[in-house]
This record gives sequence, C-alpha cells and structure tokens, in this order.
Amino acid sequence: MASKGWQHPYVNIFKHVKVEDWRRSAKEGDVSSYTDKKLKCPVYRIRGPVPANSYILVPKIISQSLGLTGHFFYLLFRPTPGKYFVVHLDVAAEEGQVIRISFSNMFKEFKSTATWLQFPFLCGAAKDSVYESTSKSAKHGLVGPAPTSVRWTCLMLDLQYILSIYLNRCYSHLKSIKLCANMAVKNMFTTDLLLDPGISFSEAKLMGLASSLGTGPMPREMSFPVPKGSYWHDLYDYIKFPSGGTKLPFDSIQKASPQPEARSASNQRSPVKDRSRCVDLSKAVQDRVSLIQQITNPKLLKRNQTSVVASVPELDVVPRDLLCHSDDRQQESPCSSSHQLISRPPGDPDDGGVHVYVHPEDFFSQHEGESEEEFVCTPVPHPVSLLSSHKTKQQKLLPDPILRLSRIIGFGGATTKCVLWTKSGDAVVYPCHAIIVSMKISSNQQRFFIGHTEKVSALAFNGNTTLLASAQTGNNSAVRVWNYHKGNCLAMFRIHAHSLSCLSFSRGSGILCGVGKDNHNKTMVVVWNTHSVSKGGEVTILAKAHTDVDIHTMKVTFFDDTRLVSCGRDNIRLWRVRNGMLRSCPVNLGEYHSMDFTDVAFEEGNSSDQHLDDRTLFVSSRSGHIFEIDYSRVAIRNVRRLLPAQQQHADRREKWSFNTGPGIAINSISVSSSFCATGSEDGFLRLWPHDFSAVFLEAEHEGPVSVVSASFDSFRVLAATSTGNLGFLDVSSRGYNTLMRSHTDTVLGFSVDGVHRHLTTASSDGTVRIWNMDSLHQLYDFVSEDSPCSVAFHPSEQIFCCGFTSGIVRVFDISSAKLLAEHKQHRGEVVGLAFSPDGEFMYSAGSQGSLALYNSSEEDHNVIKVACNVVARGTERAPDALSVSSDSRCLAFVGPSEYIVTIADARSLDELLHVDVSILDVESPRLDSALKVCFSPASTEHLLVATSANKILWVSTKTGRLLREVSKVHKHQCSSLAVSEDSRFLLTAGHNAVKVWDYNMQYDTNSQMFIGHSQPIRQVSFTPDQLGIVSVGDAIFLWDFLANPVDSLTNSCSPLKVSCISACKTVPPDTDASGVQLSNGMPRQTAPLPSSPPRLDISTIDQVDQELIPAIPAEASGPGSSSDPATSFLKVTDLVHMSPLNTNVMDTVELKQKKPVRPDCYRHFIPRFKTSSLDQAVVAPQPQEEGIKLKAVIGYNGNGRGNMVWSPDQGLFAYSCGCVVVVEYLDTGRQRHFQGHSEEISCLAVTNDAQTVASAAGSSNGNKSLICIWDVQKGICRNTISYHRGSVQCLAFSRDDRFFLSVGDFSDPEVALWSTKNFKLLSSVNVSGPIHDAAFSPSTHSQMACVGSQGAYFCLINSQGLDVELKVQRVKTPVEVGDVELTALCYHMDSLLFTGTNRGHVCVWDVNMQRCFMTWEADEGEIGVLLCRGNRLLTGSNTRWLRQWEVEAVQDMKPQEKVSNVEDSGKTVVLEQEVMLDGTIVSAAFDNTMDMGIVGTTAGTLWYINWADNSNIRLVSGHKTKVNDVVFSFDENHFATCSEDGSVRVWSTSSYELVVQFQVLNQACGCVCWSPSSSKDSTCVAAGYSDGTLRIFRLASTEMELKLHPHQVAVTAIQYSANGHVILSAGKNGLVAVSSPVDGGTIRVIRDHKGATITTIQCVNEQCKKFGLEGNEMWLAASADRRVSVWASDWLKDKCDLLDWLTFPAPAYFAGDSLPPSLAAFCPADCSLVVYTGYGVEKELSFYSLTKKQIIKKIALPHWATCISLSSESQLVAVGSNERVLKLLQSTSGRFQDFLQHSDSLQTCHFSPSGTLLFSVAYNEIMLWDVKGL
Repeated sequence: MASKGWQHPYVNIFKHVKVEDWRRSAKEGDVSSYTDKKLKCPVYRIRGPVPANSYILVPKIISQSLGLTGHFFYLLFRPTPGKYFVVHLDVAAEEGQVIRISFSNMFKEFKSTATWLQFPFLCGAAKDSVYESTSKSAKHGLVGPAPTSVRWTCLMLDLQYILSIYLNRCYSHLKSIKLCANMAVKNMFTTDLLLDPGISFSEAKLMGLASSLGTGPMPREMSFPVPKGSYWHDLYDYIKFPSGGTKLPFDSIQKASPQPEARSASNQRSPVKDRSRCVDLSKAVQDRVSLIQQITNPKLLKRNQTSVVASVPELDVVPRDLLCHSDDRQQESPCSSSHQLISRPPGDPDDGGVHVYVHPEDFFSQHEGESEEEFVCTPVPHPVSLLSSHKTKQQKLLPDPILRLSRIIGFGGATTKCVLWTKSGDAVVYPCHAIIVSMKISSNQQRFFIGHTEKVSALAFNGNTTLLASAQTGNNSAVRVWNYHKGNCLAMFRIHAHSLSCLSFSRGSGILCGVGKDNHNKTMVVVWNTHSVSKGGEVTILAKAHTDVDIHTMKVTFFDDTRLVSCGRDNIRLWRVRNGMLRSCPVNLGEYHSMDFTDVAFEEGNSSDQHLDDRTLFVSSRSGHIFEIDYSRVAIRNVRRLLPAQQQHADRREKWSFNTGPGIAINSISVSSSFCATGSEDGFLRLWPHDFSAVFLEAEHEGPVSVVSASFDSFRVLAATSTGNLGFLDVSSRGYNTLMRSHTDTVLGFSVDGVHRHLTTASSDGTVRIWNMDSLHQLYDFVSEDSPCSVAFHPSEQIFCCGFTSGIVRVFDISSAKLLAEHKQHRGEVVGLAFSPDGEFMYSAGSQGSLALYNSSEEDHNVIKVACNVVARGTERAPDALSVSSDSRCLAFVGPSEYIVTIADARSLDELLHVDVSILDVESPRLDSALKVCFSPASTEHLLVATSANKILWVSTKTGRLLREVSKVHKHQCSSLAVSEDSRFLLTAGHNAVKVWDYNMQYDTNSQMFIGHSQPIRQVSFTPDQLGIVSVGDAIFLWDFLANPVDSLTNSCSPLKVSCISACKTVPPDTDASGVQLSNGMPRQTAPLPSSPPRLDISTIDQVDQELIPAIPAEASGPGSSSDPATSFLKVTDLVHMSPLNTNVMDTVELKQKKPVRPDCYRHFIPRFKTSSLDQAVVAPQPQEEGIKLKAVIGYNGNGRGNMVWSPDQGLFAYSCGCVVVVEYLDTGRQRHFQGHSEEISCLAVTNDAQTVASAAGSSNGNKSLICIWDVQKGICRNTISYHRGSVQCLAFSRDDRFFLSVGDFSDPEVALWSTKNFKLLSSVNVSGPIHDAAFSPSTHSQMACVGSQGAYFCLINSQGLDVELKVQRVKTPVEVGDVELTALCYHMDSLLFTGTNRGHVCVWDVNMQRCFMTWEADEGEIGVLLCRGNRLLTGSNTRWLRQWEVEAVQDMKPQEKVSNVEDSGKTVVLEQEVMLDGTIVSAAFDNTMDMGIVGTTAGTLWYINWADNSNIRLVSGHKTKVNDVVFSFDENHFATCSEDGSVRVWSTSSYELVVQFQVLNQACGCVCWSPSSSKDSTCVAAGYSDGTLRIFRLASTEMELKLHPHQVAVTAIQYSANGHVILSAGKNGLVAVSSPVDGGTIRVIRDHKGATITTIQCVNEQCKKFGLEGNEMWLAASADRRVSVWASDWLKDKCDLLDWLTFPAPAYFAGDSLPPSLAAFCPADCSLVVYTGYGVEKELSFYSLTKKQIIKKIALPHWATCISLSSESQLVAVGSNERVLKLLQSTSGRFQDFLQHSDSLQTCHFSPSGTLLFSVAYNEIMLWDVKGL
C-alpha cells in the first residue's frame, strides 16, 4: 500500500471523502442534514422503518477501499429513541480476506462466522433516568430499541483486537463503512491513538498525555461541547470495545461498569506496555485527586516557567516500542526536516541572574549547517556554556509533519505549454514552478508530485497515463519518471543539457524522448529506454544526437516506438532510432522552407497496424499554415492557411494572396477523431473539421493560447495561455470552465480576509488579484499602470489597501469594486501596509523613510499624521515592514536606521522605545541589522526581530531587554516571520523554505522545515482561523496547519468576565450561556436567550407611551393566558430619547431536507421540495377574533394526485391548493376553506352521499402523515388519522360508506382499512412494492383492488363480528404488455377491472378469476387516471390527452387461457372523443353518464369537460411555477400576477377568474406593476423579465404595447412613478434605469447600488420641500447589501436628487449563507418614515425618520422577514417569513396575530390600496384575505 503517514494522527472520514458532495460516498433512503442543538454543529440523520433501506455508505463504489490502517475506529453518533440501528464495518485482514463487523441493538446475542461478526449493542441513557436506574440493577443488558433519553455516544472499537481475539487474524485496514437507520451521526475517524473524549487539551498536557505515547485528548473537530462547570461523562456516553462492562449478553458492546475514579483520565488504558512498578490502591487515588486539584485549581506560573506536574511516577522500564514509536513513520509533507535543541531546565530568567547557554549537538551537520542556539539574557557580559546530558528519549515538535501542502494557486513557471489529460478525463496535470499538480476537474482537488529542485519545463504521459515523465530547467537538467496513480518517483536521471524543453513518451511507455541544449548551445536529442522503469529497472540511453537543427516540438509516433517526428524553425523532420543511432530525414518544404513550425500531431483514431500510406501528420506554423504531411512519402500532402474572419472580406482577397498577409499564428494543434483544435496568438481556441473548412466552435482567452489538448474521449479540449490561465471547453455543452488563473510573475505580498475567506495578492506582473481560498477561483483583478508591491485587508470589512512602487496608497471596496481613497504620502516604494486589529487606523511605510497614519473608520481614509525619516530606508523589508500589536496600541518597525527597532504609539506615532540590535552580540565581527519585526499576539510584551545574522530575537516591549535568542534560523536570511494567535508556534521563511517552530523552544527538536517553492519566499503567515498557512513567492501555497489546539487555562478573570459568567448561571440547563466553551477552545460570542411563547414586552422611553403600559395586563404572556388568549404583542422600542440597548429572542431553525427516490411513474405523489420549516410554536388566533379572514384561494395544486372531488348530484366541488381544501360553489363562485393541514395535500376522497370529505397531507415534523375527516355541512374537522409514515398516495370510501381506505406511498407501502363510524383501524397489510392507486368495488362492499409496481392486488374484506380481516392476492402483470407498472384502475360493472400502465396500455381483468384477458394500447404515454361509467371508459395520461372509449364489447368476452389483444379478439373498443389539455392529467370526476365532468392537470388548471357539446371551460386557473409578484390595480377591480414560467396574468378581484394572460416564452417574469392611470382604456401593466427587458401590456387591447431593454441582467423590481411619467426598474446588478413609457427610451441610469441586487422600489406622491429639495415625488430603492436610497424627483423637470442614504449594520456571514432579503417601504400614514427589515444584528422592523435622520422605533420579530407590506389603514403591517408564518401586527402597540395557512415560505404579500384586502403568496399558492384589523 501507499505511505500511511498521511493517516497520522487521525483521519476524519467524512472530510476525507467529502461526504457533503456525495461523490465518494452514497446515501439511500431518508438521509438528511440538520444542526443539532446540543452539539451546535451539522449532523446527519438516517431514518427509515427498515434500517437496511436507509443508510450512508463510504466509499460509494463497493469495489473501492478506504484503506484506513488505524487500529481504533471512533464513531460519534446517537441512536434514535425508540428505534433500531445497524452499523456494518468491512475490514480487511493481512491475509486478504474481508470480514464484516456488525453491531446493532437488534442483535440479541453474539454470532460469529468466518467472515461475519455480529455484536449486540446496549444503548446507554441519560444520567439518573429511569432507564439507567433499571439497567444498573439488571444483570442482563436491555437489548432493544434505544431509550428515549439516549445520549450522544463516542464509540471506540479496537479493530486489531477484534480480529485477533475472535478470528485469530491480523488486522490490515478498514475497507468500507455502512451506517444504517436509525441514528444521528456527527462523524467518524480512525487513528492509532487511544483518545479520551472526557479530558481537554490543557488537562492532557498536565497529565503528560501525548500522541508520541499513543494517547491523548479527542481532536477539536471530533469533540463534543461541554459547558463550563459540567463534566463530559454526565452529558455523553463513552463506550469502548473491548469494554469493562459486566452485563449479559456476553461479547456485547456496552458501557463500562462505573468506577469510583471514573472522572480521572488516568484511568484510561494506554496502548503501550504498562510500566513495572507496584502502586497500592490508596496511593493511586491520592495521585488522581492530586492531579484533579492541579487541573481545577491552576497556580499562577511565573513568566517563561514551564508547568510541571507535581506527582510523576518514576520510570522503571521503558518499552522498546515506545522508544522507536515514530522513527519509521513516513511523512506526507513535501519535505520536512527537524532541528534538535537540548532543553534547558525550567527556570525564571529574572531569578538569580543565571545565564544559560546550550550548545547544539554535532548531528546538525546533516542539515547543511542549519542549527539553532538559544540565549537567555542576563546581567553578566559573557554567556557561560552548560553541557546537558543525553536523554534516553528526545522530544520534538509534534505532530510531525505539522504542515501539509493543501492547494497551490499558480500555473506555469518555466513553461505554459505542458498540460496533460488523464485517460479517464477526470483530471489534468500541469506544472507550477517546481511542483507538478494533478487537479480533479470536478472538485478542483489537487495532488502534488514533489521532487524537482528547479522549475519544471516539460511533461509527458505514456499511452494509458500510468507513467508521467517530467524535466526541470537549469544546468544538468534532471528527468524524473513517476507512477502517476501512486505519486511516487520511479526513476531520476540527469543529462548534460540545460533548458530541456520537450519530453515525449511512447504509447507503450518503452521509449522516452527529450530535447534540450548542450553546453555549446546546440540542440541535443536524447532517447531513453524506459521499458522496465515501472518494475524498478534502470533507465538507459538508447541514442543521442547533437544537431544545429532547431526543434520546437518532438513526439514519439503512436505506431512505432523507434520513430519520432519534430518541427521547428524552417524544418519538419522524421526521426528513427536504429542500432543505437538516431537519424533524421527532413520533409521537403519547397517554397515553405522559411516558416516557423510550432507543433505536430497525428490524426487520432488510426490503429497501430494501419498502413503507413494512410497515416497523416498535421503540423502548425506561426504564419497560420496547416501542413498535412504524408508520412510514408516524407512529403507535403496538403497546405491550408487559416486567416482571421475579418480578413476574408471580398475587398481584401485581391490584396492578399495565399502567402501574404497576417495569418492566424498557431501555437498548438491537437487532432482527435472528430475535430481538430488549434490554439493561436490571438487568444482563440478554435475547433475545426479535419478539412479546416470552417470554425464550428471557438473560445476567446485573455492572452495567447500556448497549448491545446483534446481529451481521450474528445468530449473536452484543454487550453492554456501564456498569461497563466488554464481551462477546458466542453464540446457537447459548449461551456467553458476555468480551472486555474495565476500571476505571471513573482507574488510580492498577500493578505487574508478571514471573514469571507478571500486572499488578495500583489505581483510583479502589475496586478492585484483576489482569490477564493476554498475554490481557488479568481474573484477580482485590479490592473494598474503602477506596479503594486504590498497589500492589506481590513480586519472586518470587505476593504483592502494596496501600496505601489510610486508611493501611492489606494484603498478599494471589494463589494462595489470601486476606489475609495488614494493618497500620495511617500516618495519611494510602499514597503509596509497594515490595519490596526480594531480597524480604526491604517498605516503605510515608504522606502525613503516616511510613515503615514490614516483614519480607516472613515470611507475616504483621511491622513492623520505623516512622519519623515523614521523608517529604515530600502526595499528589502517589503512587503511587511510594519507590525501592529494585537491590542492595537503599539506599532513596530525597523528605523530610523537599519540597526534600530522602534516601537511607537499606534494612535499618534509617538515613539515609545528604541532597541539597538547591533550591540546585543558584542563578539560578532560585524554589526547586526534588523530585517523583520513581529508582535506576539497572545503576549504584547514580546516583540520578535529577525536580523541579518540569521537570528530571531525576543525583545521586551516595555524594557527593551533581550529575552531570548535563536541563531542560524535559516541557511539564508529570514524574509518573513509570524506568530500563531495563541503564541504556541512561530513561522519563518528563508529563501525557499518555510519553518514552523515551537514558540517557547522547549523541545529537543524545535522546528520542522518544508520546501516546495522554487524562488525565495516573499511573505508567510497564518490564516486568521489558525487552521492554515499561506506562503507566496513564485506561486501561492496554501498549507494545512495540523497542530492540535490547546485549551488555555484561565488564571485570572477580569471583573467583566466574572460578572458575565456568574450571570449565566441562572440560565436553564437546556439553553446555552456565554460561559459555555466548546472543545475547540473558542467560547461563544453571545448567549442565546431562552425562547418562550409570545408575550407582552413593550419597552419605551416616551412618557406618553409609558402611561399606556399599565392599561395592558402584564399576565397576558402567551397562549396559556386566561385573560386574552388570542392577543399577542411584539416588542416595540422607541429610540427617540434612549441609548441603543436592545435584547431579543433568538430562535434556531432546523432545515429538514428530504430527497426520497420515487418510483418512475408520474402517478405516484411526491411532495414538492421545500427548504422552509414550520414554526411549531406559532399560536393561531381564536375563532371570530382574527384580524384577517381567508376570502379566496387562487389556483389549484397540480402537483397533487386525485386531489379534486365532484359530486354532481349533491353539488359538492372541492379541490386542494397547498395545505387548504377549497370547497367552491360553482353557481356563485363563493368559496369555503377547510384549514387543518400544515403540509401539501396529496389526495382527497368524498363519500357517496357527499357529506364527508377526507384529505391527506404530510406531517410538519416528518414522522407520520395527517388525514383529516371533514364534515361538509358544518365545515369542521370531525376526525384525524395519523398512521402512515410517508405521504398518503390515495384515499377511498366504500360504496356503502362503511369502510375507508388509505394507502401509503413508496416509503411505506401499506394498505390500511378504517371504519367510518369512529375511524378506528380495522386491518392493514404491508405490500412489497409501491402502490399507485386503489378503489372499492362499486357493487360489492367487501371487494377492493390496488395496483402498483409489482402488479395488481385483489383484496377481500372478511368481517366476523367486530373483527375485520383484509386478505390480499397479488397477480403479476401479463407478460404480453412487457415490463410495466400498473398505475391506475377502475371497476366496470360487477366482475371487470380496468387497469392502466405506465406505457399506455389498458388491461382488462376478470375479478373473479383474477386474470387479465385483454389489453389494448390506449395512449403513447403513462396512464394516470381511469374512470368508468356504464360502458364508457375515460383515460388521462402524461401526454395531456383525455380520451373517452366505448367498451361495451369487452363485457361480452370470456376469459381465455391466453391474453388477447383487441385486434386479435375480433371485438372493437371505440375511441369516441378526445381532447388535449394544458398539462398531465392528475384528477378527474364525471357524472354517471360520462357526459360532463371536471379534470385537473399539472398546469394548475381545473377544466370543465362537456362531451355532449364538445366544449371545455377553465373553472379554476393557477400558476404551475413559482409566483414572483402579485399586485392590485389602483381601483382594486383587478390584480396581476407574474411567474417563473414567463406569464403575466390579470384576474378579476370579484370572481377570481382569469381575465387575460400574457405569455413570454423561455423567460421568467420577476416583477409586475400597474400604471397609475384612472382611465380603463389607458390602464397598463408593466413587467420585468429575466433577459433584462420590460414589457408594457395594455388591458383594453390585450396586446403588448411596448418592449424596452434597459438592462443586461434580470429585472428584479419595477414601478411606475407616482404620476406615471416614467418607469423605474432595477436589475440584478444593482443598476436602476429610468425609462419613458411613451417611447421606451432610457432617460437615466442610477448606479449607486451597483453590485448588489435591488429587491424593492417604491414611489409615492410627496412634496419634498420640507426635506430641502425640489420635487413632487419620492421613491426608494433597497438592495441586498442592506442599503436603502431615498430620492426626491420631479420627472417633468428631469430632477432626481438623493435625499438620504441608509446603511444598516449586520454581523459577518459566509459566502454560501442564505440571507433574508433587504426590504423597505414608505409608511402610508407618514411618508417621511421609512420601514426597513433585513439581515442584521437583530430580527426587527426599523422605522427611520427622514426628518430626524435617525431610527425612532424598532419592532422585534421572531423570524427573518421575507416580505412586508404596510396598510394605509390602522397602521397594520403584514410580515411573511421562511417559517410559513404570515404575521399581522400593529406598529403602534406591537400586538400581532400569526396565520399558518401556507405550506411553504412566503415570498410576497401586498395590501390593497384601500387596505381592506391582503394578498399573500407562497410558491404558487395565492391567498386573498379580508382585513378586519387588530
């Protein structure tokens, strides 16, 4: 196997396989992700009635293996209460056999075979619970479902022990893992360490637990959070196997028996051999008590003194395996070397004036003279040498390696002409300076080939891409041959050549050819024999040639390893190796002899045994000629010239002949079986047919294309440019994907934005670029004529500054991509830039000695102070010449001379301290100068100085004394240094190497060195999250920092911290407090307050409002209040006279995502996917006290199945829309609504007397579906049934209404029979496959049938007294119709059953014989609806056809032995009528004669069908896709809606009928508005579309009047001005266009919001004189960056002035976070008030006064608002949220009511102009409300 060093110290399995992508792992069934409230992190939940059907499998492909060699397997999981779970581990033994280890709480006893071990699992429970008490006293473990109080568990399995003890086999590695339902899992990992989850890093350090001893604490990312004052084992379970448990059954996995000393970590078993010593029990207890006291009561240690455990047992015997624990461990890092230093005894340097000098040992010579020495400053003038005795065990910096190269941003270096495809086409290989990178094109995951010492100049693959050859530049160039898949170097050899520029492998990997220059600058061609290199054999030279011929490209032919072809300046040559000689033959070029040939390629697809005459060689040239060379005749077969398109104009052809004029300079050519690809100097990648007749596909690049390469399957074409860009063209989709962009010159400096994970770099190529550190994509590119040299990010905002060689400092805003400030305070190059950590100040230093201080709290960054001649002159200290302390108080730099280090006041630049580093070493023959300075973040009393003598000095910032010194830090001078945030590690860069040091220098080996850069490193630093390191020079290297975090012991607390912790003690135990500390050592910044039901919470400072407070009873605190249970209030805060102090209630919302695998037929119901979650705590208002009442529901849910019923005799017509059942009276159009569901309704059923309706919908908590039984007359829910775990597929009542049938969906295919008297379950049957439809016999109440994917099910109901039994007989589908699924059914007469299939067949069954005797093809698609009345049969399908058949002839047929077709039987089934509707047929109901009926389609339409007069009428219309906007007309007679399907629909408000529809194909309509015209003839509707167009429709003519195109991106908001003179529209890019509705011209474009999507535009009539501006209108725009602009305008006078600009603060968020929209509106009662809500510090509505220029009121909200609307009456505000809540609140009192009638998150709500009506929309559910008021 490959090196296992990468698996140390542990392997995070979920991270290793990137489980969230599901590419290397698989999930099946109900697997979802949610945030666990106890762990405060995302976990995966696996649920399902059958554990084997829902699981997570790692890896995805069974044939693959994880290859994890760790002996211990850790699983962090929680069994689901009341459920079973199963876990399977496939483990490989060294003998090669695979053994499955399974454990489950279903197993009653241990079972064992040669290949399978089954262990029972005993679940634990919460401390002091009934279950725990019972299990303590029981001898036998409680095997079975997990208890309700089951806890999160850390399970450890010793896989080596299990295989050794139970099967007598040697453990090799873990192959695969399968986690089956039911459980929640956080993560799992393997390791060779025995870890204790109950101790922290600080406790482990005091106990001496370390990975070198085979033990330690749990890693940070795997640990469970423990609140302060709590004990880990009181909150969680730790189960080990083998365990010390004593419960039966034997060999079960169970929690160990509790011990008195269980709270001590020393009780853990160590994986190393126990020491030989005798310790009695009392002494052990005393030692543990002593150790616990040291942990819980730490003493205040003196500075620089090492913590020492008081009681350390004496060492008697040291096991041999302990001494050589890590000697043979392989390292994964590119190259790491350790420097050893003998540790000094701990002591205080200030005590006694003792000066200690420790001399390094002689073994440092193996590191080329690099060593280190440590000094402690004392009053004596000369150091005294103290020799230290040798130790048995040398301590070193751990883990080893501490860095791991993760990613590289860069491409090229020595060449950009070498990029290769792998044969599978899933990865590309390219050079990045001295490193070869293999990148997966799907995930951008990188793999590195490290070994070259100079830049890589050539690459080549063999035919099957298993061997990779690479060459490097420089004298005596080295060539390496690699095993590509394993990543190891097979051979390395040198040639006496330099500038090796070309390599080529033969297809069979037997020959490798290289081209370079010899010492006389002549071209040298070398051919090596590599036939046995993959088997460990040597590489020998077959032939060598020196020639004056120029060779640009040389390749080995694919058909003969001894033949080669080359091209260069003025020549094309064919080569051959024979008898150790390399000979060539030139191609006769004739008149083309003076051309520069660039590349050669054979036509792909030719087989190796093809005759030479048929082989064609293509050669490209810089003049644009493409030569076809006849290989056998060594002659030109054809010549074509490629000219630019514009040069083919008719008037140019006469001027330019074939051989004149500028052609396309072709740099590279690649030929596949279907096309030819060329890359040219003009930046184009072009695809041509083989005859080069025309370009059929091209892609333009930013620079010349240097190489092109078609993948082996010809689906993709790779292209690289000389400007450092790499990407590929997908031929099939015609899409281009950029893989890598890079700087083309040295990277001079960088800075990291830790909030957004952005990286900005400055380069000698003259560009400043911003990168995404996760995807490696370039986000921005700032180009300047001036050369940048240093950059710095603002600590909290998306702002960075850049210094240039001219001395200019520019400040940029990334979000808006604009220049904020520009200052010229320096005469020379800017050598240092820095922001203070608090973000208040910015500093810059120039190479001529100047230092500038800026105010960075202001946007223009004004200059505060400039000091001259204070910084040392020169540029060698760039780019990080300045260092600011972590408390933002001190600034350090080298100056005024190179020997002086100055510490200045960071706010005034006043000098505080000078340190002369030249006098610190009096014995040095030359003066030492300072190069770099760096503050220690954790201790501002330490300043680190790197000097020219290769030393690092620790200097006291208060006294200037030398505290410590390390010499010989690097072989060359230190170019950059940084200290980790916790001051445990020091990072240095010198020349091409990076070193990581122990900050306290306390080990024998204090550093590790890493190489990889091919040029001197310019800057190195830790990332802000301390999890990575960035180094820049030739490229950008991103390293993973693998050091284990350490919990800092708090020795003292400030009074503020103490008070905070004490205050948090009153928080209930189920909530989190600020004192809660996660195991990663980072405390929570804020503490969520406990949530509670809605209550009275009004705080105000206004005296008038204060007098009203006592009038409201304080006891009305929620739904339980007896005084006014329907009254609830939100917190209202007036801010006119008060300080900004506010609190709120924070709710945690769990996103539940379910993605089941549905059967392949449309008839089966699948709920529409939703990301919203229902707020279970919402309290509905009491009946008759609602502030709004549902008046109408617009639309029909076409996603339902059988969700419409009609009883023509009783006049009942009902259907579903969302979670509401709509009962509509067809004569009046009036609606009634049955409201009891919270999820989408799947199906309906009605009794034969039409007195009862049943509806079914999924459950809001995801457990069981809810079936409601409605009394039609009373309109109330009579009964509810919650039985089926999944959705309900269909419902049915028996003919006599005695029985009621419900069928579960594919996740729980169960048929349940109920009594309609009390709706109690009578009987149920589980079937093997999904059921699609079911029905009762119309004549016999005891018969029913079902159809599904497994065939037809004939059911018989046997009743004996009160007992009812359901007998089911399954019959397969007839073989004559093929492999089909039965999707629909209906009875005909007494003994016949019709069924439909998913391929359009209708099958006729004899019910008594349970046999199919006849079929015919009724449709081309899937039949989902069947109805039979008399001798007429109705079929509806997904082809949109509704057909009526005459089937009278069927009843005369007798069942035969063989199924017959209609044509064969001689009988005739007549198609009487058919009609095509607007969508797939999902529901139908007809009268008894089948003359008329109602049909529902997936388009959201209910059609009235009348076969008698051949007519169809729309009864109910709705949108199929998401409704983006709904708005009333000004007279409220109509309203308009727009949708993602591109339709704009106008409806009548009184009848809810569709008046007119305007459809635009292939576009989405995002917004709509009405013109303010009062005349009906002039009323228009304007809409904005996704292509950036606006369309104006006139209602009178029902035609489009005008089309405008003011935007290039999607339109997100549109509004007529208040007087209708102009139309204001906003695009997704933040531009606002003002357009004329008369001629369509764009009057002006407002760019203030550029870069942020505008969500709202509103216009009002308002005189603006009171605001000091001219205008008769005001309008506002709100954008996604939480900014609102308010404008005063007079459009007739062409005036539009900015009145106010509002910016609302918000906490930091990640790029992938889904944020609520920014919403703003004028208050209708007072237009000088602007109401705003959006993402911010609190969830609230803010009322901003334009006159007072401040926020005067805030209303707290429980959820983020997704839409708001303000009523013109009663100061009502409607607020929608993602929690499906429509909240109606009164802005003055805070009183509110919640309404939960929607089944998804609300996206828009609008009051009518009069305020009497309200619209709310969730996806395609439109609801109209009557507003009564609160």
